[in-house]
Amino acid sequence: MQYIELTVHTTTEASELVADVLWGYTEGGVAVSDTRDVIALTKGENGIYWDYIDETLQTPRTDVLVKGFFKPEAADAAIGAVRQTLEEMASRGGVPFGSLEMTRRTIEGDDWIDVWKKHFRPLHIGSRVVVVPEWISYRAKEGEAVVLLDSNMAFGTGEHETTAMCLEALQEALRAGDTVIDVGCGSGILGIAAAKLGAARAYLTDIDPVAVESAAHNAQKNGVEDIVVVAHSDLLEDASIQGEVVLANITAEILVRLAPAVPRYLKAGGTLILSGIIEDRLPRVRAAFEREGLTPVKEMRRGEWFALVYTR
Repeated sequence: MQYIELTVHTTTEASELVADVLWGYTEGGVAVSDTRDVIALTKGENGIYWDYIDETLQTPRTDVLVKGFFKPEAADAAIGAVRQTLEEMASRGGVPFGSLEMTRRTIEGDDWIDVWKKHFRPLHIGSRVVVVPEWISYRAKEGEAVVLLDSNMAFGTGEHETTAMCLEALQEALRAGDTVIDVGCGSGILGIAAAKLGAARAYLTDIDPVAVESAAHNAQKNGVEDIVVVAHSDLLEDASIQGEVVLANITAEILVRLAPAVPRYLKAGGTLILSGIIEDRLPRVRAAFEREGLTPVKEMRRGEWFALVYTR
């Protein structure tokens, strides 16, 4: 299906107002592109950290792009109304709206989710885990732990190197009846796999509400909602909970920040599995966790990504 993409050139100050106007005339969505948002992320503002970034994006630009998407039959009337509304708002003063230059083009609006689904197949990771898209019928073999996943809403399908390494390390470390803690759970794949592999309890946390919703949805799909607890948080709010296995597949910057707190949740003799680390960040991550008295056990590498395994 085709859509008309309208791009409005404006300022940071007016971008939310422009986006609100576009939302009033489209069901196809609105996108805001502002380099200042990227710069704020790299500085860790509001407690958010962005570890790896194209340095060309760190140069401020005065032009902010706000895009709306319209069905062709309704585009002319909607765009005319958008133009009139924005011109009236800009004429009142108070907020700089910039040029309000508008450009439009026709784009193909293929259903990307369905296209993606056609290429997704059951994924075997390690000796036991099989990640299966929920829309595919799969008959498990003896001893396999099948994780059904609908991860359209959050990162973590098992295809990424960091997730695969965590799943492999989890299978080596986990014992039946263990408690598992996953910090930055994304789609919930690691905690759900732990439940399928025999964990008695899996506590999952994430600061992204979309990830929390996705993990809870996937836990229910797998029938492990009685074992898996999902929380919207950096770490567990209940510091008395400890696990035999703690996982954190995030980014090096956040791992370093969390290093002093994470070991408190790991039982003596337990295993800590870390990933989301590129090579030039390895020394910082190693130093941060070894300062907390953790003993390195294993280092894994897939492509440009690393995983580290520690014991307490």
